[in-house]
Amino acid sequence: MKLLEFDTQGLCSSLYTYVLIMAFMANKRETHCNNQVDTFAEALETARQMQQNWLTYGVDFVNFYVEDVDGDWLETWGHDEILGNFKLDTIKEFLVSSDAVAVRVREHLGERSLFDFAVNLEESWRISEVDEKLSAVRTLLAGEGNSIDTNDIRFLDLANTLVVKLAEIL
Repeated sequence: MKLLEFDTQGLCSSLYTYVLIMAFMANKRETHCNNQVDTFAEALETARQMQQNWLTYGVDFVNFYVEDVDGDWLETWGHDEILGNFKLDTIKEFLVSSDAVAVRVREHLGERSLFDFAVNLEESWRISEVDEKLSAVRTLLAGEGNSIDTNDIRFLDLANTLVVKLAEIL
């Protein structure tokens, strides 16, 4: 019985967090006042109202804040950022292709996760400055905790070639 109570509380906590985020986003009012205290006070009032609704209506309070409460939102939370992402799909397809640059990247990465590299590469591609984008790609290729000479001409050539290739396909 205690296990069931714990699971229910954990679900309610996750549900409450989700509803709090959704309510704050839905109830966010555009104000012309740049006073952070006013913004915080509004968010706090929204949270207090939500908490009061939770105490009054129990778990059913979520119906006030979420349209598809019985859907699979909890199971699919975060999937929309990964699934259906054209740039990420293109990067993944490129990295597993027989393209010479892709082969060099895979050889360089060795045992590192190609999917994780693709996700991080897609995130770094959002950087607008070309020099900062190149720096981010170099950092990704170097990896954390690896003793790679980032001034090595082959490493720099790989990073530059990868950025040029991505610019072509994206």
